[in-house]
Amino acid sequence: MKAGNKQGIARLLELAGEKKGLLVWSGLLSAASVLMKLVPYLAVYFIIAELLRHDQDMASIDGGYVIRWAVWGVTGMVLGYVLMYFGGMCSHIAAFRILYQIRVKLSDHLGRLPLGFFSKNATGKLKKNMEMDVERIELFIAHQLPDLISTAAMIAAMFIVMLCLNVWLALACIIPIVIGFTVQYSMMAGDKAKRGMREYFDSLENINSSAIQYVRGMPAIKMFGQTVHSFRQFHEDIVRYRDFSLKYADHFQNGYVSYKVIVLSLATFVLPAGLFILSRDPDNMAFARTLMFFLVLVPGVASPIFKLNSFASALNVIVEGVRRIDDILEQEAIAEPDDNERPSSYDVQFHGVGFSYGGTNGVPVLHHMSLTARQGEITALVGPSGSGKSTVAQLIPRFWDVQTGSITIGGVDIRRMKTSELMDTMSFVFQETFLFSDTVYNNIAAGNPAVSWEDVLAAARAAQCHSFIERLPDGYDTRVGEGGVYLSGGEEQRISVARAILKNAPILVLDEATAYSDPENEYQMQLALGELMKGKTVLIIAHRLTTICEADRIIVLKEGRIEETGNHQQLLGRGGLYKSMWDAYTMSAHWQLERVPGREEGLST
Repeated sequence: MKAGNKQGIARLLELAGEKKGLLVWSGLLSAASVLMKLVPYLAVYFIIAELLRHDQDMASIDGGYVIRWAVWGVTGMVLGYVLMYFGGMCSHIAAFRILYQIRVKLSDHLGRLPLGFFSKNATGKLKKNMEMDVERIELFIAHQLPDLISTAAMIAAMFIVMLCLNVWLALACIIPIVIGFTVQYSMMAGDKAKRGMREYFDSLENINSSAIQYVRGMPAIKMFGQTVHSFRQFHEDIVRYRDFSLKYADHFQNGYVSYKVIVLSLATFVLPAGLFILSRDPDNMAFARTLMFFLVLVPGVASPIFKLNSFASALNVIVEGVRRIDDILEQEAIAEPDDNERPSSYDVQFHGVGFSYGGTNGVPVLHHMSLTARQGEITALVGPSGSGKSTVAQLIPRFWDVQTGSITIGGVDIRRMKTSELMDTMSFVFQETFLFSDTVYNNIAAGNPAVSWEDVLAAARAAQCHSFIERLPDGYDTRVGEGGVYLSGGEEQRISVARAILKNAPILVLDEATAYSDPENEYQMQLALGELMKGKTVLIIAHRLTTICEADRIIVLKEGRIEETGNHQQLLGRGGLYKSMWDAYTMSAHWQLERVPGREEGLST
């Protein structure tokens, strides 16, 4: 999804898509609102003119004329606010629809990116992109864009009126504004300002990422008596953001203060020019009326000028925010096939697969690997840490794409299957489980949202988690996570098993599904998994070797290569890597802690 050459506002309008009509209406209504708000100034001018024409005889003032202009002034003000309201409604509706559209687009695209993208980008950074950067777009579209249009219209109308009334007084007002605005805008919109904005966004992303790590690591921080100052990365990011903010403020303070003084002191430029012209013709009452109108109007120029100036800073923020959103949208998603192919059977085969997390230039994790996990059989993957077991399991659902070779299901290359089709054929139970911040029922039903209440209960019973769920405060309606209860690792894993049971997919991938089970429940879990695995293609990543003794085939991996293949008894008889792993595992089962004789403290094995 490429953004092309469009940037900033042009790219934002492109993202807005069909909401451009609402933005156009917002702009037109905002401009009309400003014109209506100028009517009170005109009313004041004509009323002053009438008073000055009859300053020698106040009784001759046309009261009806004054009242009519007063009514026009009030009417113009009321209409201005009514039009401003409807313009604001259009911009807000457009803003929230665009926000929805962008967030859905981002979420959909993130869901199609390989996991490598998430390993390279911190959670805090992506959270900021999806929340703060998108929220700034809402603020800009709903408030700043209509303000820009209305402000530009107001300034243009004011300048036209002033130039029509008196060119010299108008120039006395306009020239200081143009000079001050040009200097300030060049500072706020130049290359240095853009670099500063990038640094500002980087600082915020770093703080977000470090803050999330800090909160997640709070148990360890408290355990070791640490503070934010000793959590080095978080503290450094905070200090870096502070130093940047101070430097940014120091860079702009002199120019901004000077500009603000000039704009707030426009009357000091208009009044001397007006008095000089009036001194040459003291009896020119028409000019006197014009001068008084200028002195009334000029203070009103300051507010829209300041709004227009702040737009430069807001524009930098939006340009940078949109660029970072585009950085995500332009990431290469896992390719979807044009035509979906469905397998007729569910044998999983690796054909000369080579893979590296760093792409073609990275260090290989799997080397020309070929293996088969047959339908109706249990295939176990074992091996030392870093041998590639989890990588094999995560390549099957295309969390990453292989660099060489291919993976097939029933003879169909998984790259020729739609992601939805591929996901429908698989269930997963990973060692590290994830539960949504939702009810226990919805977390189990995530495996198959169309199922009934009875099906969820049956899956929970099969996964041996029904009993502890019933003991929760609200049973299956108990919320998990923030604002709710926190489950143990074993309880979370059993709910994950219940999901897989409920989905009932033909391929099942288990990453030590009983890792957190206590001895009392492990046997029941094994029975539940035994029922779940019947007739399926089962791939088990094993760490506790006793759990895979009955596997139809055990594949032993070492450094990304297949070292041995066979069943439990065959591999033990060969006396290879599997035999040495089994001996080490069985020996560890007899380890115990003993008190060292003659010492009050200290333990040994």
